[in-house]
Amino acid sequence: MKFVDEAIITVVSGDGGSGCVSFRREKFIPRGGPDGGDGGKGGDVVLTATLRKRTLQDFRFKKLFKAKNGTSGRGKQKTGKNSDDLIIEIPPGTLASYAETDQILKDFTKPGDTYIIAKGGRGGQGNLRFKTSTHRSPRFAQPGEPGQTLKLKLDLKLLADVGIIGLPNAGKSTLISSISSANPKIGNYPFTTLTPNLGVVQTGWGEPFVVADIPGLIEGAHKGAGLGIKFLRHIERTRILVHLIDVLSIDPDDPLEGYNTINRELAMYSKDLSKKPQIVVLNKLDLPGADEAAGIFKSAANEKRILQISAINGTGIDGLKTQIVKLLDDYSGVQCSAVHGSRLKKDED
Repeated sequence: MKFVDEAIITVVSGDGGSGCVSFRREKFIPRGGPDGGDGGKGGDVVLTATLRKRTLQDFRFKKLFKAKNGTSGRGKQKTGKNSDDLIIEIPPGTLASYAETDQILKDFTKPGDTYIIAKGGRGGQGNLRFKTSTHRSPRFAQPGEPGQTLKLKLDLKLLADVGIIGLPNAGKSTLISSISSANPKIGNYPFTTLTPNLGVVQTGWGEPFVVADIPGLIEGAHKGAGLGIKFLRHIERTRILVHLIDVLSIDPDDPLEGYNTINRELAMYSKDLSKKPQIVVLNKLDLPGADEAAGIFKSAANEKRILQISAINGTGIDGLKTQIVKLLDDYSGVQCSAVHGSRLKKDED
């Protein structure tokens, strides 16, 4: 099934029911007077975040959502029935905005968040409401107010504490499968991961945290190259980043090339992304020649706190989880960290 993380839909709230023009007609009461009831209220369109939804798949083909109208008033002062609200369920992490202007209406950050996106029209008043001492037989009533029609943009940005970033084949899927119960597709070719994967990590010594592996980024990603900006948006909500590097992909002549490429793409997409705390991790330490390549990278980076792991056999995984928990505990919204990537040698380009 295709992962759907953005959608354009039209929502229409219900019209209010018309007020009724009616006069009391009973035996022996020839002039009973007006008794038309009010119309009922049209249904609201309500967005609500629920864990039952993980993607915006429901909006891939269905684009129009319309609440029912209120019913008209009736004689004998009977008010029309209010229409039920139309509830549209969306996954947590969805941002709702006007499609034409991108003005944000509501950011649904947690399950249970609810927002009336389009209010139903008020029911019209029946002719009973217009009776006065000088106008005892009004022969008119109000029509119901029309509902609202809005074109909305829904944008899903996954909610995760930690985002795993890196070039294709860095081992992101293997890492998330080794530290959580997630079971992403794994293969030895670029862009194995075509959708972000989420996993919950239980450490045993700290609060559990949610980690997401972000599909492989390449140079030009901020312009849409590779999987491009389709998944860069999912990094925006993460609190910290794990920058995973395939140690055997390190070029001895330019050890920081791949690292700088990723950070440059983050900065060109959003300055806020470039300021997020990073833990730099060298992966695939189980392969021949890995120690030598790791030493070259660490020497070029002039940074002693770079972590070394093997996601496939578990070497260094507990240390990585410890660092993640510590950084999450220390993180208070200030974009700085002892293992922030900006401590590495800066890219002069």
